[in-house]
Amino acid sequence: MSLRYLVSRQSVSKITARLRSQYAAAYGFATIADPIPSSFRSASHHGGSKPLKNPRYPIPMRSFSRGIHSAQVVDSVDSEEEEEEDGGINEFLSRFVWIIRQKLNVAYPGCDKETVDGMLMVIVQKVVEEMEQGGFEQMLGERQGAASQDFSEDLWRTVWEVSNMVLDDMRKEARKEKMKGFLHAEEVKEMCRFAGEVGIRGDMLRELRFKWAREKMEETEFYESLELLREQEKAQEKGEEEGEVVQDEEAGVTEVNPKVGSLPKRRGKIRYKIYGLDLSDPKWVEVVDRIHEAGEVIRPQEPKPISGKCKLVTERILQSNEADDMSPLLAEWVELLQPSRIDWDNLLDQLKEQNTRLYFKVAELVLDEKSFQTNIRDYSMLIDAYAKENNLEDAERILKKMNENGFEPDILTTTILVHMYSKAGNLEGADQAFKTLKSQGFRPDMKVYNSMIKAYVNANRPKLGESLMREMESRDIKPTKEIYMALLQSFAQLGDVKGAERIVNTMLMAGFQPTLESCSVLVEAYGKAGDPDQARHNFDYIIKVGHKPDDKCTASMIAAYEKKNLLDKALDLLLQLEKDGFEPGVATYTVLVDWLGKLQLVSEAEQLLDKIAELGEAPSLQLHVSICDMYARAGVEKKALQALGVLEAKKEQLSSDDFETIIQGLMAGGFFQDAQRIRGVMEAQGFVASQQLQLHLVAKSFNLKRPSMR
Repeated sequence: MSLRYLVSRQSVSKITARLRSQYAAAYGFATIADPIPSSFRSASHHGGSKPLKNPRYPIPMRSFSRGIHSAQVVDSVDSEEEEEEDGGINEFLSRFVWIIRQKLNVAYPGCDKETVDGMLMVIVQKVVEEMEQGGFEQMLGERQGAASQDFSEDLWRTVWEVSNMVLDDMRKEARKEKMKGFLHAEEVKEMCRFAGEVGIRGDMLRELRFKWAREKMEETEFYESLELLREQEKAQEKGEEEGEVVQDEEAGVTEVNPKVGSLPKRRGKIRYKIYGLDLSDPKWVEVVDRIHEAGEVIRPQEPKPISGKCKLVTERILQSNEADDMSPLLAEWVELLQPSRIDWDNLLDQLKEQNTRLYFKVAELVLDEKSFQTNIRDYSMLIDAYAKENNLEDAERILKKMNENGFEPDILTTTILVHMYSKAGNLEGADQAFKTLKSQGFRPDMKVYNSMIKAYVNANRPKLGESLMREMESRDIKPTKEIYMALLQSFAQLGDVKGAERIVNTMLMAGFQPTLESCSVLVEAYGKAGDPDQARHNFDYIIKVGHKPDDKCTASMIAAYEKKNLLDKALDLLLQLEKDGFEPGVATYTVLVDWLGKLQLVSEAEQLLDKIAELGEAPSLQLHVSICDMYARAGVEKKALQALGVLEAKKEQLSSDDFETIIQGLMAGGFFQDAQRIRGVMEAQGFVASQQLQLHLVAKSFNLKRPSMR
């Protein structure tokens, strides 16, 4: 809203005449040119220029005279037409006078009411004159010099700020009143009724009602502005159609030469805005292109129809074997069909359904085809497929080929490498891929953490896995129970009691209650550490909390006693458990066989082997190691040879400790040549003999060698 369009010039003239007639005689102000006190000119310096508000009286005064001295006004009865014409200026002056009065009272606290009213009279009279001249909006601009002759610059600035604030308040109130009408519009009511029927109530319904009313008001204002533009355009066209009248004096004929009608010239660029978005920006052209490309991906083209010779070549490709050379067939197929990406995808899908190995071979060949339009995702998908098939060599070959063709592994490809190396037990490769992943700015998720922790566990490095678990907790990623148990089992196998206790305490803090499995692992940890008393304490705790020890838990407890050769305590425990209904299983019998074998109680151990056979379960690898060690130490060559043959057939499953147990047993029985041979097998599997074992072998080499078993 602008002061220029607030009221007409005629209304301002009426207000000016009214002011002069009512207050000139009362206060002695004949004209605006009378002398003005210097202290009054600098009133804004005392009171400040910050606009004030009246929280008690938000309704503006209806007449200007009430704003000056709050006295009763006796005016002649105006007509309804004059009241409508004077309404805007009266409201403006009422608000303006109320705010200026507050500023004057603050600036001059010692002045009486009549003096303040006189000041108001001078200020408002000058404001009305400026409004009548149409120059009030330039008081601080072009007309600043002229205005300074009457008021100070600061006073004019204060008047300007108050006027802007009043106009802004009037504009907001007018918009609020307009909004009230749209709140009761039929369309808004209909939408509110529908919202109520679907269950929307309370504050949400109120917010939706205001939203719909505001949208309806904006829509109406938009069409009103269009109608106004249409009317202006019609008026412009009407003016252009009127031609210049040319008087031909000689012929006495009046001719009309109309101007040529033309569209108005557009200035600047057309700007299209929808919901606040400037769609005329050139960037939206790129957005449209990307949407078009995405549409092609979502709605891909159909593959070309295959017929004739091309169909025969396609059938030959599908019926080929993995050992066949596919390059000539693929070259012929490309020459006949001139395929696009969709045609290649169709062929690969058919191969994947019929022959997976052939699919891998063809998929690797088409990576070099230009028409295939190879991207990094094709490489990563093929690497992932090889990784799921546990084919590490082929996956690494594809990775090398990808690097040679200029494709750097992205986050998805590196994640696939982490899972692949972790699954294959390649800790070095997994660790390198994991560091690359973090260097690329990727924050590992649960799956990546799981793979890396399992890789550390499989490599017997649970402390590094524990550090990753702490990192997960710091990022509010809750580790699963499987992660906790894997770390706990790894610490237990190494005999690291403190690490196992840390994991158990962390599980308790995470809300995982002790179970038979976790307590059994603690028993195993203390047994590996050579502390049977603490192992028995945890074993008794299992019984105390109501769990019934199973075969594995009992075997761990017997193994703890085996470490200290406490056979009497182990037998007492077994007798006590048998009274409670416990029946030993394969795990318990395996520990007892190993123990009795070391004690050279071969007949008792064989009785236990018969009981294992009665259970109908296949002997474990650890049991075969114990049997070989027992018979080798006892000098039973035939049975030792049989057990050793079984172990050599399963050499990939043997650990370093298993190899050392076998070699030490063979050396104790005098089978030195066989011990040397098994040492070679051990080194071929990538294990290195301990220093103690190497010393024993060197010492035996100086002694006489007994004949070999073979």
